[in-house]
Amino acid sequence: MGGALLRGILASGVAPRGIWAATKSDASAQAIADELGVATCTRYAEFAASSDVIVLAVKPAQIDIALRDLVAAGLPSDALLISVAAGVSTKHLEAQVGGDNPVIRAMPNTPCFVGQGMTAISRGSRATNEHLAIAERLFGAVGRCITIDEAQLNAVTAISGSGPAYVYLIIEALADAGVRVGLPRDVAMTLVTQTVLGAATMVQQSDRHPAALRDDVTTPAGCTIGALLVLEDGKIRSVLARAVEEARDVLVQLERASR
Repeated sequence: MGGALLRGILASGVAPRGIWAATKSDASAQAIADELGVATCTRYAEFAASSDVIVLAVKPAQIDIALRDLVAAGLPSDALLISVAAGVSTKHLEAQVGGDNPVIRAMPNTPCFVGQGMTAISRGSRATNEHLAIAERLFGAVGRCITIDEAQLNAVTAISGSGPAYVYLIIEALADAGVRVGLPRDVAMTLVTQTVLGAATMVQQSDRHPAALRDDVTTPAGCTIGALLVLEDGKIRSVLARAVEEARDVLVQLERASR
């Protein structure tokens, strides 16, 4: 996620000057520096003390170590911390950092890499509207950004954070189905990806309910209604709903474990 955000931000026209990235190894640090032209390191001491905003793009299990290392490296007490670690609350982040740092919790997704990300953000107890505006500009450079109550972030993560994986699975399945009925794989993939893109764009731009748009495609006694009945027989709605619920429940468990 950190790489996707960084590449997306740079692709939006933001100059690399003043941006730094920390990685696990010297080899990966050099690779990022060569590819993106930003300063890189494997330890925070070189850059943390002079930073105004730090994005914590680490896994939940790594967040406490990253925060301790930042504090030890001289993290300024007024530096804004933005965490994309799923299931880690702002209350926990504030407690771990132990100072006055404003904290914002964010949940972006990997389409940030192509400027079509979806990010939801929530602020901690010390973050102001100005801090929110900084985060909105940051994530707005790589897609859409909304501000929500933190209590809703696990549900957001289960929908949009994990959502690209659900869509990729559906795209793969439809492309396989195209091959099954006789299409070359590259043709099937082109048809499916453009159809998914076009359908999503219509939902965003038309102000019409998806069911109404679906009805436009579904003619009486046609092939579409036959296909839709098969999907309903397969309980596609409940399967997707259960998948989202399962993702949400895993996140709740992660959040409880981090307290």
